[in-house]
Amino acid sequence: MKSAFKQATLLTWLLLVELVAVNAKFFVGTNPPDLFQKINFGKDIRHRKETVFNVLSFGAKPDGKKDNTQSFMKTWVAACHSKGAARVVIPGGTFLINQIVFAGPCASTSPIVVQIDATLKGGIDLSNYVSNEWILFEKINGLIITGRGTLDGQGDAVWKYNDCGMNPTCQKLPVNLKFNGITNVFMKGISSINSKGFHMFITNSENVRLKKLHITAPDDSPNTDGIHLSRSNKVKISRSVISTGDDCISLGRGSMNVTINKITCGPGHGISVGSLGKYDNEEDVLGVVIKNCTLIKTDNGLRIKTWPDSPPSAASGILFQDINMIDVKNPILIDQEYSCSKTNCQRPPSRVKISDVHFINVKGSTISSVAVHLKCSKRFPCQNIELFNINLKYSGPPKKSLPFVSTCTNAKVGYRGVQFPPPCK
Repeated sequence: MKSAFKQATLLTWLLLVELVAVNAKFFVGTNPPDLFQKINFGKDIRHRKETVFNVLSFGAKPDGKKDNTQSFMKTWVAACHSKGAARVVIPGGTFLINQIVFAGPCASTSPIVVQIDATLKGGIDLSNYVSNEWILFEKINGLIITGRGTLDGQGDAVWKYNDCGMNPTCQKLPVNLKFNGITNVFMKGISSINSKGFHMFITNSENVRLKKLHITAPDDSPNTDGIHLSRSNKVKISRSVISTGDDCISLGRGSMNVTINKITCGPGHGISVGSLGKYDNEEDVLGVVIKNCTLIKTDNGLRIKTWPDSPPSAASGILFQDINMIDVKNPILIDQEYSCSKTNCQRPPSRVKISDVHFINVKGSTISSVAVHLKCSKRFPCQNIELFNINLKYSGPPKKSLPFVSTCTNAKVGYRGVQFPPPCK
């Protein structure tokens, strides 16, 4: 490995160490002020003096038939206007609700707790959705969502209307849960099933912590990404199980300082950075740490994808470490010709600059003959790509004459440790 590459690797490691330190102090010293800095979630939230706002007191009925949208809205408005600590309680049962917005800012300086112990079912009449989300939390500083509840989008009733595979201007189906303009969010223990579109969409938000989530949809359900991020800073996702018909987690434009830890993913399309370069003036992706994850029979493993003929932007400072793969297709993939023909892309090259990407301790099995595929831009080749201890075994159908290989195009790659398949020639 050349000395210039070693120097670049050292600088990148210093950056990554700093990023890990930032994420380790996830809720400390943020700006705007971090409401969670002095809160012990296990004790203070359970025993603090708070006013409880139960949806049953506002007319909600857990029969699975009545539309409870207005009752839920009234409950939220009362809690949001409360000057003291407030808790919204959705008790056990099944509540049907249509599109709903829980909006701030709220009066209290203490985080609002939303306790969901019920199954919430999303209405299936798409005419009741004026935008592409079912449940929206917006413009709130301090929010805790907890409980044993389930968000059931009932997507199996409407997936047949999804034509995004053939229509690039399609109307996307509603997201189960969207955070927009939220600061200081903690969400734990909630399940999301059968979303119409994405399960979760987090945008324009800061200091978001998601833990012990269960996200599920059939492997053939269209565009049911588990968690999608954009334009958000300091996001931590951990100890969750995600099984969907699309990306388990996807990091879009403007995702910064993101930590993903101990995720079990599959089925689905793996964990993706991108797709990037679809829109003008996209914000860069910077500082992503993905560690201790297991991917099971996913269509892709660890992927970075950008559109060809894109406006300029960048993705850098990305670490994939300690990843276990079981029968994964395309385990390590950088694709800067996303959506192009597999054999020949006739469009101008991507202008998304990819650099300082590290794949460390990636092991397991793959059904692909090409286990490492780095297909970078002709105009802006990938810079400082590191593969360190890659140990993947072929587990697909018996190969007649195809070797087990890596392929690299327009990529400056450095290798250390075990390399199986062998490095690119």
